[in-house]
This record gives sequence, C-alpha cells and structure tokens, in this order.
Amino acid sequence: MTLLVLDITVRRGLSDKGFHEALHLTLPHIAAYALSFAVISQFWLDHRRILAAFDSLDGKVTGLTLLGLGLTALLPFPTALLAEYSAQPQAVAVYALSVTALNSVHLALLVTSHRRRGPARDRAALHGRRLDTADLASTVLVFGVTAPLAFVSPYAAMWCWVALIPAKFLIGRLYRRARTPSGGQTE
Repeated sequence: MTLLVLDITVRRGLSDKGFHEALHLTLPHIAAYALSFAVISQFWLDHRRILAAFDSLDGKVTGLTLLGLGLTALLPFPTALLAEYSAQPQAVAVYALSVTALNSVHLALLVTSHRRRGPARDRAALHGRRLDTADLASTVLVFGVTAPLAFVSPYAAMWCWVALIPAKFLIGRLYRRARTPSGGQTE
C-alpha cells in the first residue's frame, strides 16, 4: 500500500507578513499531494477494474501488478520534485516518465486481460475494449511525449497534460454510450 505523507511545515515565530509568505510557499506542496492522490486513486480504480477481468492470476499478472505497485510507491517523489522545481526540465521529465511507466504497466495488464478473454463476443464489446485501451494509451502517449518536451519547455510540457482532460472526457462519454441498455458494461 502506498502511503502519502505530507511534509509541510511553517516555522514558528513569524511576523504576519512572514507567516503569509510561508503559507503561500506551502501551496505547491499541497498541490503536489493532491496530484499524487488523484493519480494514485485513478491507478487504484483502474487496477481493481482490470484485475477483476482475470479468472485467475499467474506469474505475469502478479509481476505486472507488483511492478505497478512499486511505481505507485515511488510516485510521491517525482510529484514532490515537480512541486519544488517545476521550472526545471529534469523534474518535469521525471514526473512525466513516472506517470508514463505507471500507465504503461496498466496498459500491459489490460491488453493481457483482453488476450486471455479471447475475441470480443460482438462489435459493442470490441468497441468497449478499444475505448478502454484508448483511455490508458492516451495517458501513456501524452505523458511520454512530454518527457522530452520538458527539456525544450517545462511549462509547455505541463500544459500538454491538460489535453488529457477533454480526451478522457470524450473517451468516457463514448464508453458510457457503448454500455448495454440495461446499464451494464458490454464486457
């Protein structure tokens, strides 16, 4: 289990102005915590959903799962780097590569589950699988591309991450449409 620990302090004995400045300086740390929490929460939700598709677990699935958990446990470090040094290309690239690696593991688990389940039973099920794959692949693509982009412009790289919001919204909307009329998923 990953434990997110906030290491945020404000020195004692500050003047009013010093206190407000110190409080303002904590905002990147709080934002980094929120970002880590959001990414790890999504990883956990995806992980549960993907593993539920397997009838049984073997060495490959267990290995990918452990790799994903290890990468998740490391995520607070690159997130803290990003909070402290967002203007530094290395910090942005390390964060982008961490998210890319984590989502690549999930993508590998998802593709493994699709292969083990065999061909989709109908077009709707195939469409659902493709959308599920596109959802993870979009994250891998966007974060993967921004790792080298960070060395050109760290801020441009981070702004590219915002592209995932409409992409994920669209994929989610299409995925909901691919559900059966009864509200259950196609597969």
